[in-house]
Amino acid sequence: MELKEIYGQTNVMGKFSKLPISFEVFPPKDGNISELFEQVRILYKYNPALVSLTYGANGSNRDLAYELLQMFIHLGLNVMPHFTCVGSSYNMVQGYIREIENLGIENILALRGDLPEDDCLLDFEYANDLVNFIHQKSSLSIGVAGYPECHIECKNIDKDIENLKKKIDAGADAIFTQLFFNNEKFYRYVDKVRAAGINAPIIAGIMPIRSKKQIEKMVSIANVEIPERLKNQLEQFPQNIKKIGVEFAINQCQDLIDNDIAGLHFFTLNHADQTSEILDNIL
Repeated sequence: MELKEIYGQTNVMGKFSKLPISFEVFPPKDGNISELFEQVRILYKYNPALVSLTYGANGSNRDLAYELLQMFIHLGLNVMPHFTCVGSSYNMVQGYIREIENLGIENILALRGDLPEDDCLLDFEYANDLVNFIHQKSSLSIGVAGYPECHIECKNIDKDIENLKKKIDAGADAIFTQLFFNNEKFYRYVDKVRAAGINAPIIAGIMPIRSKKQIEKMVSIANVEIPERLKNQLEQFPQNIKKIGVEFAINQCQDLIDNDIAGLHFFTLNHADQTSEILDNIL
């Protein structure tokens, strides 16, 4: 099912059973896919609208990702592979598009990716260039990234939304946001996006907190605010960090649901336990 179909009727959510839930996983660095497959099997019971699979820079894990996509499809999942354009050529992208379309895949998440140290951009400079190419060369439904607290390289939310509009105008169908913990910032972002004339569905990115290292990494690589109350809890009770992360995410998701969110997209970090607990408390 294409993104346009999944999220096309979610402006008025109605019952939660109609709210699309999706999960992101990534190919394991050690190449051992059996544990990841078991985690995905656990999440399968929540009837996800999508399972997205990340893609290594310059196709570094292309073969493993392709194997995982085949396994997920065999399990009966609707998959959405990622694709980053940094360091990619037109021929490389066209070949990848052909591969996933041959698998019967209908959706792709088009991203610029992190800039390489040698600034080797090859044929694509920005994500909207990749979106336009995929839109012209395939029938895939295209998702793109949105940044409720602004892309770390942009610094100006209005300019960032201008860049988002370029991606939508190039042919993108849905916006999957970076993780965030402050819902008010997300709601303000949605208002600004709509005011800019962007009507594509905006799916909220949720990442349950698992460890101190994870939080430090998020703060260092992205514009993600940790609310003071949450920060204080994590500092006072470091031994309960996973429990605190789940409880916070439950409340965060419930508030988003109450405000008619288009969908929830969970960054699972290849672990089903916290996401399962969250969903068991909000479904």
